[in-house]
Amino acid sequence: MDKNKKNGFKAALLFVIFVVYTLVVKFVDVGPGTEGTDLGLCTFNQKIKDVIPFNKFWYDVSEYLGYAALGVCLGFALLGLFKLIKGKSLKAVDKDIWVLAGFYIVVMAFYALFEKLIINYRPVILDEGLEASYPSSHTVLALCVFASAFIMFEKYLAGNKTVKGVAQAACIVAAVFTVCGRFFSGVHWATDIIGGMILSAALLMCFWTALNHKFGK
Repeated sequence: MDKNKKNGFKAALLFVIFVVYTLVVKFVDVGPGTEGTDLGLCTFNQKIKDVIPFNKFWYDVSEYLGYAALGVCLGFALLGLFKLIKGKSLKAVDKDIWVLAGFYIVVMAFYALFEKLIINYRPVILDEGLEASYPSSHTVLALCVFASAFIMFEKYLAGNKTVKGVAQAACIVAAVFTVCGRFFSGVHWATDIIGGMILSAALLMCFWTALNHKFGK
């Protein structure tokens, strides 16, 4: 089995793990959640919630970093648009930009899916009332966007090692702080964060596999 097929297998395995984990979160140790809603793995989640209540500082940090992730998406979209206008052809846009665009679409599709397929609700009620909580969308957004940007910078900033190093380090810091910030903010159950991390790993492995397939790396 070649390397690309192995990566595809890893991606499939991660998705299977995510599906199994999601079923466990939905149906195992179901107890009372927010406002009388059901909560899977209730004992574990409630114990974590007792230790980590709502924290406005970490909530704001994760919110701002979420906006930063959207800014990164916009930056790559503008790069693709620039190449399109300059080359006056869809073919003028680098293939890896198209792969990234497809990746973003898939990430958003999963976000839309779990807005409709409710696994549980947030442990705290903010301005919008009861909100879908699983998986943590900020966790998925941060890990998928910043990790894919890290990969893209390897090519697009290859000519300047210092800038590339700073940009990639910023991606790592932003991803870690977003996930940690979301966890310590108390606006998600612990299982939401874990689910977001597993789903992100599966999606990123698909992205990496697609890049390898496209460019024969």
